[in-house]
Amino acid sequence: MNAVIEPTRHKLSIDDYMRLGEAGVLAPDARVELIEGDLIDMPPIGPGHMSVTNRLNRLLIRRAGDDAIVSVAHPMSLPPWSMPQPDFMLLAPRPDDYASAHQGATDVLLAIEVADSSLRYDRSTKTRLYAAHGVTEYWIVEVGARRLHRFLGPRVTDAAWASSEAMEAPFSVAARALPRIVLRSDEIWPGPGAG
Repeated sequence: MNAVIEPTRHKLSIDDYMRLGEAGVLAPDARVELIEGDLIDMPPIGPGHMSVTNRLNRLLIRRAGDDAIVSVAHPMSLPPWSMPQPDFMLLAPRPDDYASAHQGATDVLLAIEVADSSLRYDRSTKTRLYAAHGVTEYWIVEVGARRLHRFLGPRVTDAAWASSEAMEAPFSVAARALPRIVLRSDEIWPGPGAG
């Protein structure tokens, strides 16, 4: 008589994920994230996503100055099982510009995801993940709808947020930790049909 053995999921740690990259198993330009121990393929970037991302990149760099480091599509270390790559992070300045280690949740003043085809994933999995690790503020810029979802006050114990709101254009918004960095919806989506 054979024993019944149920298959088990093998979760990858951040260390495992980094070793896959170092060994060349993951191509340097691979669009994958480590989320809760799973390798997740990120969807292709469409023109609307690219346009909004380019605009946000220009605006954030101009406005942040020396108040924050604008990190574009770089990994955030959320031990032991996750290493997402938000479209943008505004990071607390550090003399070494994070050369000694990847930024963690406590370094992130604001995480931003630009979403078109990834909206559902960004609103569920990423929202819970960032709250569970204590990222202080999270925005989802919804490309087609010209809407910004804002999440404040992470509750680590239940992976939820104390408050959330959806802002429809026209709006102005600033990160709570960086009130001088104000973005207007007409800058993110200028003109009719843009974005």
